[in-house]
Amino acid sequence: MFDSPLSASAYEILGVDPSVDDAELRRAYRLRLRQTHPDTGGDAAIFIQVQRAWELVGTVESRAAYDRRSGVASAATPDADTGWSGWRPPAARTDTRPRARSYGHPGGWRRERYLVLIREWVGRGVEVPDPYDPALVRSAPRDLRRLLADALAEEATARTVSDLGMGFTVWHDVAVGTDADDKLDHVVLGPSGLYGVMSEDFGGVVGFRRGEITGPSLGTRAPVTAALGRMRTIAKAARVRFSGAIIVLPDDDLAQAVTPLGTSRGVPVVVVRRSALAMVLRQGVAQARAIGGNELFDVRTRLQQTVRFV
Repeated sequence: MFDSPLSASAYEILGVDPSVDDAELRRAYRLRLRQTHPDTGGDAAIFIQVQRAWELVGTVESRAAYDRRSGVASAATPDADTGWSGWRPPAARTDTRPRARSYGHPGGWRRERYLVLIREWVGRGVEVPDPYDPALVRSAPRDLRRLLADALAEEATARTVSDLGMGFTVWHDVAVGTDADDKLDHVVLGPSGLYGVMSEDFGGVVGFRRGEITGPSLGTRAPVTAALGRMRTIAKAARVRFSGAIIVLPDDDLAQAVTPLGTSRGVPVVVVRRSALAMVLRQGVAQARAIGGNELFDVRTRLQQTVRFV
């Protein structure tokens, strides 16, 4: 929730400035609890966010750790080092465990686009020593922060799929049309089936209506509809049949680990927490058609011959 470039900070959730002292912070927390408690007409999702925010900044030790991690200068850490950022590109993995076959560069296009646009936004001739500095990122327009959030989400999914082992093959950043942003984040092939996977981060709790994801930050976007359309394009080009569609979201943005959204033209759709993705890919989506034997080899060959990358 609070590690996303799109999410509000713990202080914003509690409705205070980071510079407030501990006593004022505690008063703000109690007020927000009363305002958001479901028994008094509050929003349950926001109530949970308030509790989580307090866990992060409610003690002197946890507040100092949170401030250092997020680059916030507060009453607890007036000289906070803003050099940390978990948003930098991940380091290359050096262990020798067997991994899934992987093609393409997860999050690569969006990271490159972010780096270009953040420097344009800062201004010509202005040095940007660290484009991932938390203070800089959080001050940037939402469209820029969304590029980085999506890149991070794609990289997280890539790590999960990679750890599933050699029985899986994954293609990242698969091009669908001429527009680089019109892509399917991941195509994952394994014994449980062939899945189109989108790694999303909308910066807050989402809901569902009529088989689609809803929420205040989505506007008119229809991510499930878009994903299914992209999957149909790839399926037609490669002459393959997808077993299911999976939308992956941060854990704190979903009320349950796996949320089925029904089927579209025989393709089941589920929305899953990031931490549940490995389980879903190993076990398969309910009602999805498994793939094995010669068909698995044939599907992999067809995709290898067809897939293009953004």
